[in-house]
Amino acid sequence: MPDLQTLLVTDRDQVRWITLNRPERRNAISPLMLDELEAVLEDTAEDGGVRALVVTGAGSAFCAGADLTVDPDDPDALPDVDLARSDAVFDVLERQPQPVIAAVNGTAAAGGLELLLCCDIVLAAAGTRIGDLHANAGLLPGAGGTYRLPRRVGVNPALWLLFTGDTAPVEDFQRWGLVHRVVPGEELLAEAGRLAAGLTRKSPLGLRRMKELVRDGLEQDRRTGLAHALEVAQAHQKSADYAEGVRAFAARRAPRFTGR
Repeated sequence: MPDLQTLLVTDRDQVRWITLNRPERRNAISPLMLDELEAVLEDTAEDGGVRALVVTGAGSAFCAGADLTVDPDDPDALPDVDLARSDAVFDVLERQPQPVIAAVNGTAAAGGLELLLCCDIVLAAAGTRIGDLHANAGLLPGAGGTYRLPRRVGVNPALWLLFTGDTAPVEDFQRWGLVHRVVPGEELLAEAGRLAAGLTRKSPLGLRRMKELVRDGLEQDRRTGLAHALEVAQAHQKSADYAEGVRAFAARRAPRFTGR
């Protein structure tokens, strides 16, 4: 993996930790961060030794959204925000084969909210506030926010967040279903680590297929989705992980999954 300037990446016990590392800019998303995030995700997708990911932020914020810094030598020039690039990289994150846990250590706003919408499980520190904020600057969410937000929190909360540009306490997002657990800030990373460690003991093939079925099913009609789920489940019965799971259950021992 190349040297990284905007991310910290560490591997521990089959879990890859990706830390957005621009704390002086509240981890605002720059073009370089997008390039580095895409490279790390693509490397991770092909790494059979990584069975879960945790995404978090350095410092006091998770992610403040796109970096809208204006060049002081040319204050009339607009910042370089490539929405198509952001959308493409966030799609890579959403389609990551391994389970992705967001450990939201502080404010997630605008593009930061769009980023965590692409994660599978969201843990958050107590006291965190989350919001869209695009409306405050006359902007539109360009990385999937208008599509994913109502599907994760419901139409009415999504419209309130989009129209007002306000942030809401993390407990609201827990009630709406986006945040799965709220923990004291000092316990956040340990809780994310415990959750990720538990996922590494599951069948990586089974989790990958479950994730694909859920994501695909959201875009399919009922009949197509159910038929596809049955087809994949039947195919899964021929896998080594299926056989190992059944044998381990019968023998009352912990399974040793290989992902095949």
